[in-house]
Amino acid sequence: MSQISWTDVDNFFVDTLVEQDEALLAALENNKAAGLPAIDVPPNLGKMLHIFARMIGARRILEIGTLGGYSTLWLARALPADGLVVTLEYEPRHAEIARQNILRAGLADRVEIRIGAALDSLPALAAIAPFDLIFIDADKKNNPHYLEWAIKLSRKGTVIIGDNVVRSGRIADPAANDEHLQGLRHFLQLQAQDDRLTATAVQTVGAKGWDGFSLALVEK
Repeated sequence: MSQISWTDVDNFFVDTLVEQDEALLAALENNKAAGLPAIDVPPNLGKMLHIFARMIGARRILEIGTLGGYSTLWLARALPADGLVVTLEYEPRHAEIARQNILRAGLADRVEIRIGAALDSLPALAAIAPFDLIFIDADKKNNPHYLEWAIKLSRKGTVIIGDNVVRSGRIADPAANDEHLQGLRHFLQLQAQDDRLTATAVQTVGAKGWDGFSLALVEK
C-alpha cells in the first residue's frame, strides 16, 4: 500500500470515529500558523490517548514534550474536574502557543506547563507524584532517562506510553544508528529487562507515515 492509501484510511477513521470540535481544530491551525513542526499526534492517536486515560481512571497525567499542546488537550479532556496534566516543554515559544490553545479550550485549570529541559524539570515532580499515565514524546535520545524518571514518578498500575518508536522502520535496521535511534533501542531494551514493567510496542501506518508506539504497565 502507498502513503496515499494510508492517509486515506486514517482520514476515513478520523471522519468516522473522531469528532474534533472547534478548540481541537483551532489548536492545529494555530500550531501551523505559528510555524511549529508538523509533528502533532494524529487525531485518532490523540483520541486513543484520551481513551487510555479514561480506561484507567487517570487523575494525574505527565506529558514529556508539549509542542503546541494538541495531545495535551486530548489528555486533559479525559480528566475529572480536579485532575491535572503536567506537561514539559523545552522551547518557550512552543509552550506559549500551547498555552494559547489550552486557554481557548477552557482547560487552563487542568494543565500546568513547565518550561525547560525535561531532565531538569522531572526531579521536582516527585512532590506531586505518582502519575497515573505518562506520555513520552520528546527528544528520543533521552528516552532512556525519561523512562527512568517515569518509573520513579509512577505507581503500580501506571501506564507509560512512548511515541514514535518505529522511525519508518529504521528501529530494526542495524545500519541506521543515529543518537535518536540508539536512545529508542535502549528505551525499548530497558522496558524488556525491567521486572517492574510489562511492555509491548505496536507499529502503525497512517497520515504521518510508518511509525508506532510502546506501551508499558508498571507492575510494582
